[in-house]
Amino acid sequence: MKADYDFSNAKRGAVVPQPGKTRITIYLDDSVIEEFRARAEFAGKGYQTMINDALKEYLAKDTDTLEEMLRKVIREELGRAA
Repeated sequence: MKADYDFSNAKRGAVVPQPGKTRITIYLDDSVIEEFRARAEFAGKGYQTMINDALKEYLAKDTDTLEEMLRKVIREELGRAA
């Protein structure tokens, strides 16, 4: 190790930029973070990676079409009225 290092031309920021990723600030409930951290520790991976994977999985789910959603609501309402 050197005795002195020259940081006069240093820049702040990530050491290795991640292509295809954007750094953001987001507020999540403490309980959500604690659960992801616990699961990540058990799985041996990062909790932020697990949150990203969970969001991708949610977005990839087939969403109901408007017709399917209306049918579902009508069935629920007819069931309550009967």
